[in-house]
Amino acid sequence: MKISLQDALGRLPGPADERYPQGQPFATVMAGGSMSLEVFATGGQPDLQTPHEQDELYFVQAGQGVLTINDQRFSAQAGDAFFVAAGTPHRFEATSADFATWVVFYGPPGGE
Repeated sequence: MKISLQDALGRLPGPADERYPQGQPFATVMAGGSMSLEVFATGGQPDLQTPHEQDELYFVQAGQGVLTINDQRFSAQAGDAFFVAAGTPHRFEATSADFATWVVFYGPPGGE
């Protein structure tokens, strides 16, 4: 299966909920086994995510911001990749309006 960033971004915003009344800034675009691929685009809005049950890989595709992982801050821009272990507090901050990243979730709950 193939999906372009443009096609993935076309699925946003996702459904509205209590946390994201304007619509979720992420959408699952591919899945198989324990792996799922999401597109995540903040639109420059605050990142409200909480720690996840699975390990994650982020591949920043557009824009820039700061990724905080366990109180450690990293510059994040197109071309960067990050690993976040399951259950680890993290969030993107100060993102540009065009910020977009692929997020790969994989492995068992609790991480590998």
